[in-house]
Amino acid sequence: MPFKRISLVVLAFTVLVGQRSEVSAQGKFPLTIDNIMRGPQLYGYPPQDVRWSGDSQRIYFQWKQASDAIDKPADTWMLPRESGSPRKLNDEDAKTAPPVNGDTTRDRKRAVYARDGDVFLYDFTSDKARQLTKTTDAEKDPHFTQDEKRVAFTRSDNLYVLDLANGQIEQFTDIKKAPTPPDKPAPGSSQEFLKKQEKELLAAVRDRVRQKDDEEAKKKRENPRKPFELAERQTVQRLELCPGEKCVIALIEEGPKGDKPDNVPNYVTESGYTEEIKGRTNVGDIQNRTRVAILDAVTGEVQWADAGLGDRQINLDLPLFNEQGTRAVMVVRSVDNKDRWIQLLDTTSAKTTTLFHEHDDAWLDGPGYETLGWLRNGDEIYFESERDGWDHLYKVSVLGGDPKQLTSGKFEVTNVDLSNDGSKFYLTTSEAGAPERHFYSMSVNGGPRTRITNEPGGHRVILSRDEKYIADVFSHVNRPPEIYTGENKPGTKEEKRSDSPSKDFWEYSWQDAPIVQVPARDGTMIPARFFKPANYRPGGPAVVFVHGAGYLQNVTKSWSSNYPREYLFHHFLMEHGYMVLDMDYRASSGYGRDWRTAIYRRMGGKDLEDNLDGAKWLVAQGADPKRLGIYGGSYGGFITLMAMFTSPDTFAAGAALRPVTDWAHYNHEYTSDILNTPQADAEAFRQSSPIYFAEGLKGALLIAHGMVDTNVFFQDTVRLVERLVELRKENWSVAMYPVENHGFVRPESWADEYKRIFKLFEDTLKH
Repeated sequence: MPFKRISLVVLAFTVLVGQRSEVSAQGKFPLTIDNIMRGPQLYGYPPQDVRWSGDSQRIYFQWKQASDAIDKPADTWMLPRESGSPRKLNDEDAKTAPPVNGDTTRDRKRAVYARDGDVFLYDFTSDKARQLTKTTDAEKDPHFTQDEKRVAFTRSDNLYVLDLANGQIEQFTDIKKAPTPPDKPAPGSSQEFLKKQEKELLAAVRDRVRQKDDEEAKKKRENPRKPFELAERQTVQRLELCPGEKCVIALIEEGPKGDKPDNVPNYVTESGYTEEIKGRTNVGDIQNRTRVAILDAVTGEVQWADAGLGDRQINLDLPLFNEQGTRAVMVVRSVDNKDRWIQLLDTTSAKTTTLFHEHDDAWLDGPGYETLGWLRNGDEIYFESERDGWDHLYKVSVLGGDPKQLTSGKFEVTNVDLSNDGSKFYLTTSEAGAPERHFYSMSVNGGPRTRITNEPGGHRVILSRDEKYIADVFSHVNRPPEIYTGENKPGTKEEKRSDSPSKDFWEYSWQDAPIVQVPARDGTMIPARFFKPANYRPGGPAVVFVHGAGYLQNVTKSWSSNYPREYLFHHFLMEHGYMVLDMDYRASSGYGRDWRTAIYRRMGGKDLEDNLDGAKWLVAQGADPKRLGIYGGSYGGFITLMAMFTSPDTFAAGAALRPVTDWAHYNHEYTSDILNTPQADAEAFRQSSPIYFAEGLKGALLIAHGMVDTNVFFQDTVRLVERLVELRKENWSVAMYPVENHGFVRPESWADEYKRIFKLFEDTLKH
């Protein structure tokens, strides 16, 4: 049934689909769209911020019950290590729980952290917290001094040091914001005349001026530290006291001049007036830059870290000191993200020595791209790189020599931690297969790895403080993440300790969706989740689901934390006679550098082809080639539009949710990596943006978008709507959601959106 031509579909009408009142044939759970789109109130909230007590006998975590309101903050829960159920802590007890993050002493017995704008000290030997500051000014970024007897922190853009023995506080910097020019009398004006006359005529005025000058001179004698005056558009991001306390490292951000962020109109407000949410700049706009300043703690003199790269446009990260406090390394990245240097920084001279450099003609990234740490000897650092095509762990000596690769193979290292004694790494990798993540230990010198976890799925292990036990946030395809506990040893037997979903979630037999390999036109095999009804009739309808984010992995043996509603919706589609294919198309994460960069300068190239080949594969499984649909959100919405516009005979219907329609209107960080900038590579943007291909639309198209989307602006949809109007296209509609951001929150919004998607497919793929 063709759509009537409309410019906007207002949400006032009701779509009565997916409202089956009968009980599911598999149990008591009624599989309706309204029920599915309860979201975490159905499948539960995963345990977050898992950490251990000092004696390794208790596990603390943040958690919400499935029955809790969506906007309710998570509570703090405690779980005994050996046995027992989780217990929710009251507000007072929650304040004494171990911190989620913080800077720890070298013996790991104490941690300092910020909470609610104040600084706290946690003692893991007694499992007690002590408040160190209580001020109206917010403190942040606390860290121990080298002797661990004091704590440095930032307050009002300056560094202070607090003595833990006596509570005395000393200010170590005098950083001032860019000064506002004082009001001065215009030369020759009456104001200038009167000021001069007052000083000459009255002794009281002269005395006040002299007293003020004397006070300023006294301050300079007693505190000779020279103020560091920030330039216009400069802000302090982080401050850290050098281990020898002779200097302070300042990470300074410099904002661009003349930048123009896009603000987002907010129509549903408490005031009743349209308000604006501060937005972001677009790709190609001049972006913020970061520099590292080294401030002399006594004189206040400033040196800027010199990366030795000439006029190359770069950003510097905050330096990282070894435990001995004798050396510092920092990461330097080119603005175009095609080069990365790891450099040794001399805090005395501000000069650097390059320890490692890598270049990618496309762009640098990978799951371990941010990994950087020191080994206990203070002479070697470890990091990750995709230099051999896969994200692996390396180490290099600051004394000289080439980097040593510690892991290798066609898999990725996704997480790295150093053991307490510094003798081994604890790694999470995909070496058991791309769909799985398991926990391993390995010597810091490399060599064989010892696998700890066993069950197929996704494991995120948090070690106890004595490293004898594990708290494993584990999930499988049809089992949401829960805490499991066991011993830190190979072949450990883990016990499930939490239960997050509502009771009725377990009343339905959710499918352990099989993973299939779909052949692409270039011979590459594309991993995909395949949902097929047991009683599927040949010649029936089928749908391709396109995950968002581009660089994301959804074809795994673990619970889909990014697309849980869609996983449930695919069961709903199966019960209505649809096959569904969910692909990790080219550009998805988990498959190495070449897979990741296959879309360089051409979004909607190989990634789109993979999804089109997925549609062809569905036909080979029995689907009617004239009854194919496609849908997805964000990047998935973009691919949906490209499919509907550039391959109009493949899909009879498509639902593009919160889609990018013109990459020149998206953010700089993501887009410039893949397409460069519109000024420098206009062709890459033109061939990658659906709005240029809208004349190709034939099938039925639904566009759904939140109006307060601060990621992909609603403007993207508005501009495409105007383009469709001008092209006199008729078979499209738009659903707009006035209070929703990029990721919807309210269940009624989710339900409305997916009822429309289902109606689109029912109207076009079954008639």
